[in-house]
Amino acid sequence: MKHVTSLSDLHAARYQLHEPVGLVPTMGYLHEGHLSLVQAAIKDCANVVVTIFINPSQFGPGEDLSSYPLNLSRDIDMLHGVGADLLWIPTADEMYPEGYQTWVSVEDVTKPLEGGMRPGHFRGVATIVAKLFNAVQPQRAYFGQKDAQQAVTIRQLAKDLNYPIDIVIRPIIREADGLAMSSRNTYLSPAERQAATVLYRALSSAIDAFTGGEHNASELRARMQEIIAGEGLARAQYVSCADPDTLRELQGDVSNALLSLAVFIGKTRLIDNMITGMKE
Repeated sequence: MKHVTSLSDLHAARYQLHEPVGLVPTMGYLHEGHLSLVQAAIKDCANVVVTIFINPSQFGPGEDLSSYPLNLSRDIDMLHGVGADLLWIPTADEMYPEGYQTWVSVEDVTKPLEGGMRPGHFRGVATIVAKLFNAVQPQRAYFGQKDAQQAVTIRQLAKDLNYPIDIVIRPIIREADGLAMSSRNTYLSPAERQAATVLYRALSSAIDAFTGGEHNASELRARMQEIIAGEGLARAQYVSCADPDTLRELQGDVSNALLSLAVFIGKTRLIDNMITGMKE
């Protein structure tokens, strides 16, 4: 596996790759969820490019940009082990040089949920993804379902800007006890790590209720909220039952819904989701 930093070196290396090329954007500190995306890309594509970039523009004031975990040597070893072809590790100066002033905004689908809690977050996400797409020119790009609103946003971005890229969304990879894999899980103390399973338990309870015939959106939200409230180390920031495509909150009986939540476990903010009819 070759790894490069500069945009010019990326272009030179990209020119040598065979089509189709798959792209897996990451912020590093890789886990099995990331590797599952790389493995899916390897299965589908002739060559696979992975990027590692902790994007400052998607972090708001008071968020964890300065403490976000990073271990490049470990990440490189992991990517080499699964068979990625090219790793691009750009610098912030490469991506946002002095005088930078162009931003990409996706409108309606970024306003609720994460967008409501993290102003400017999706402007940063959309901008960096557009830049990665432009630089790498992949035929397919791979993202995880754990960041459900991000997945919807990137699909909208690709559609609206006419990117000839197949956006592939892969299932959430979970620990044995159901906790969705996340780089931020490393922030949790042992007691918090145990408490963090409340996200999976809340979502699973709502899915089970839906399967059992409870289709009222308010009741599904209430069931999730009740379980979270029962965990002393947990504090819900939002609990949602929304349309999977528009992300608008649903009312009354629903046939297809994205159940999602953001919960603080101590000081660590975790997100998770499930879609009705698709229990993992």
